[in-house]
Amino acid sequence: MHNIPTRPRGRPLAAPRPCHQAILSLALLAAVPGGHAETPSFSALLRQALTDAPRLLEQAANVRAAEADADQARAWNNPTLSATAENIGAPLSGGVSQRQDTYTLTQVFEIGGKRAARIDAERSKSAAAAVHDRQARIVYANELAIAYATAEAMQARKAVADADLARAFDDLRAVRALVDAGREAGLRLAQARAGAAAAEAAVQSADADARGALEQLSALAGAAQPLVRIDHTLLSAAAPPRPAAGWSEDQAPALAGAAAERDVVAAQAKLEEKRWIPDIGVSVGVRKFGWTGETAKTIGLSANIPLFDNNQSGIAAARERAGAAAMRVQAARLEALAMRRSAIASVQASERRLGAAEQGESAAVEAYRLGRIGYEAGKNPLMELLGIRRALSEAQALTIDARLARVRAIANLSTAEGRIAFGETP
Repeated sequence: MHNIPTRPRGRPLAAPRPCHQAILSLALLAAVPGGHAETPSFSALLRQALTDAPRLLEQAANVRAAEADADQARAWNNPTLSATAENIGAPLSGGVSQRQDTYTLTQVFEIGGKRAARIDAERSKSAAAAVHDRQARIVYANELAIAYATAEAMQARKAVADADLARAFDDLRAVRALVDAGREAGLRLAQARAGAAAAEAAVQSADADARGALEQLSALAGAAQPLVRIDHTLLSAAAPPRPAAGWSEDQAPALAGAAAERDVVAAQAKLEEKRWIPDIGVSVGVRKFGWTGETAKTIGLSANIPLFDNNQSGIAAARERAGAAAMRVQAARLEALAMRRSAIASVQASERRLGAAEQGESAAVEAYRLGRIGYEAGKNPLMELLGIRRALSEAQALTIDARLARVRAIANLSTAEGRIAFGETP
């Protein structure tokens, strides 16, 4: 950001009155929060946030859960142990008990590729979770860049408001000196006081905006202690934006996410197609005869019969969902191309806007300097000087807004291309 002169060239001015000096001191003290702790640079904050941010920790937990589900899908069905006691209380035969005890172990086997389909379905969910995690990290990092730049911009606007307040009191002192010398009417003093009061109100508003932006940045970064000041610039340090070379729409996070969801639905459709296939249960056991105490082995085979439910409607529904997911991929592809073209246009426009704003600010600084000299020489009216001062503050604010818009455009382009804006890797 440009250095803003708080005092134009010209002859020495009279010292401010005590009440005005007190107001100015309070306004300037408000710009320095208590307990100042240096905010890390954006790169350092991003590295820390990618590890500690609650939003990303939640996403990482979802990835681990999906991986655990994929591992669980490989498990075989547990066997079943059953015990059956027959002929309990039956009449004795020749004085001998007719009781029989049977102990059976049954293992159910999935045939027809059901187990493989289930494993593939969970693997596709795990792969989709990893894709969404990368997408979330890219979006988060670029949102953090915008939040960091916004906090810096609000802090810069606070500095502009402070400088404007200082200029307002300089103008007020100059008007007071001219009124006391009989060169200006008393009305001009009232006008200058109104201008100083408006500048003070602008300082308070800018201070509230700066504090709010820092609180939002602290929450987004998951900072243990609230950040109180931006000490490293991102608005001015952002590298000249260039679209990624060799980019294709397949690299767009939204398209990658839609493709991963399509694979999940397709795997689920295959699972539904095999759901009707019977499960085969193989049983082995031992039967004990109560009248002799001897034993015999048993063996059995069981299968469920898809007589009433062959899952045809479930298969049709899964296939329709797979078709819908494929259409979402096509829509995401078109949206990714359009989003990137729009982002490139926004970056180019932001560069031109910033250049124009910086030229306007330089002209406004010089205009205020000349206007102040002309007023003190009695050549320019007070209202013209006050208007020039307002134009200077507005020009400085426009430059700050243009820098912030440039960062937003760079971040949006990086999101559209599936990369982090300012030099980190996802």
